[in-house]
Amino acid sequence: MVRELTGSVAVVVGASKGIGVGTALAFAEAGAAVVLAARDEAAVRGLAERIESRGGRATGVRADATHPASMAEVVDLAVSSYGGLHLAFNNATDGPLPAPLADISIDEFDRGIATNVRGTFLGMKYQVPAMLATDDDRPKVVVNMASTAALRPITNLAAYVAGKAAIIGLSKVAALDYADRGVRVNVVAPGPILTHHLEAAGPQAQRLAGLATPMRRTGTVEEVANTVLWLCSPAASYITGAVVPIDGGQSAGTKPELMYRQGEGMS
Repeated sequence: MVRELTGSVAVVVGASKGIGVGTALAFAEAGAAVVLAARDEAAVRGLAERIESRGGRATGVRADATHPASMAEVVDLAVSSYGGLHLAFNNATDGPLPAPLADISIDEFDRGIATNVRGTFLGMKYQVPAMLATDDDRPKVVVNMASTAALRPITNLAAYVAGKAAIIGLSKVAALDYADRGVRVNVVAPGPILTHHLEAAGPQAQRLAGLATPMRRTGTVEEVANTVLWLCSPAASYITGAVVPIDGGQSAGTKPELMYRQGEGMS
C-alpha cells in the first residue's frame, strides 16, 4: 500500500501513543495528510514534527473525544488545512482499572462509556458530513477501534467490554446509514497487542498474553496499523459494517496446549 493514499486526508483521534501513533505514521507513509488529535498536545505535535521530518504532511491538535466542539474542531482543521476529509480512525479509549462490576464506581463507568461510545459517535457525527462534502473519487472510510473483548468478554472489565461492544453496534448502524452514499464504516478488534500497556506489564505478562492466542504470540502495532490502512484503501472497496479481528486466532476458538507427547495416551 506504499503511497496508495496519496492525496487523501486522514484524521486519527487518540494519536498520542501506541496504535494511534503507529497508524498515523502508516497513513503518512502511504501518502495521506494526517490530522493528529489527542488530549496530550505535546505528544501529537511532536508526532506531527516527526512525520514532517520524513517528508509527510501532518498537524497535531489537542482534542477531547467526549466534547462536541473539540471533535468538530478536529474535522474543521482537516478541511481548512488540507481541503477535505477522506479517512478517519477513531482510536480514543479510557476506562477504570480492572475490578469486579460492583466495585466500579459510577463515575469511572461513565468515563469509560463517554470516551468509547460518545467519543466514537461524536467522531463520526462530524467526520461523515465532511467526507460526504469532499467531492472526489478517493475512498471515504471510517475505522473504529473495538477489541476482541467485545466479542469474548473478559472478567473485571465491565466498562471496557460494554463500551467496545457498543462501538461495534454503533459502527454497524453507521455502515448501513451511509452504505449507498459512498462512506464505508468498519471496526478493528485487536487481541493482545504489544503496546505501551503490555510493555509496562513486563515480560511474564507478555509471555502469558501471547500464549493465550492460537498463534502463541502477541501482535504488533504495525499489524493493527496495516489492517486499518487496508480497510481504508481501494482494496477493501466492497467491505463495510465488518468487524475485523486482529488476534492471532483467538476469535476462531480455543487451541489448548498439547496434553500428551506424540503417541502417549493414545491407542
